[in-house]
Amino acid sequence: MDFWVQFSAKSQAKERVFRAAQYACTLLGYTLEKNGASADFLTRIKQLEAHMSLGRKLFRLGNSADALESAKRAIHLSDVVLRFCITVSNLNRAMYFACDNILWAGKSGLLPHMDQEKWSQRSFRYYFFALILNLSRDAYEIRLLMEHEACGKRPKGSETRHGLRTDSSLQQLVLRLKVQLHLLVHVLRSNPPLLVDVVKNACDIFIPLDKLGLYKTNPGFVGLCGLTSSILSILTIVHPWLKLKP
Repeated sequence: MDFWVQFSAKSQAKERVFRAAQYACTLLGYTLEKNGASADFLTRIKQLEAHMSLGRKLFRLGNSADALESAKRAIHLSDVVLRFCITVSNLNRAMYFACDNILWAGKSGLLPHMDQEKWSQRSFRYYFFALILNLSRDAYEIRLLMEHEACGKRPKGSETRHGLRTDSSLQQLVLRLKVQLHLLVHVLRSNPPLLVDVVKNACDIFIPLDKLGLYKTNPGFVGLCGLTSSILSILTIVHPWLKLKP
């Protein structure tokens, strides 16, 4: 019970729970619609989804300040690539939250004449840019770890390459791809925080892609991606060691 109280006390944890519920409703609504559920029941599911979305926006009020603080901390990182990716990602997150707060004001009736579609598109653009930078950071971290792993196995790899000098270029290419794939799997298995971050960002990016019309899927796929990334985010809150640092 004490654990749940501490967990619920964090607005981020509450927002993640609401997010998981929202996308669960999206997935459920799509599945029920495909299976011929009644229009009245589908309307209730969509209303619940809308309420969850509005509740999430309330929990995100003030998150722009947190994102800006994270950007200020990232400026001091020694690695140039990480500094750029994390700083610019947090700046985009700050803008995303700011647009989201304005959108909340419109949906709650505080700004009744606001163009909600325009602000929604703006918020998703900033969200999309932030995710692109997050995935770039993940790719950079993976490359560094793979290079480090490859250096540790260089003698064995050198012998292998020497023995393949007489082989065809295609066979060498296939072998190199297998080696790289093995290194990738090993690196991700050895670094759960990085694996969680990669899967979470990869799932999340389909949401703005769909909303912006860059890659249209369907509500079921968006709901599944959103639910998966939400569960992973909750895991990083429950188990902080799973959160990628810095």
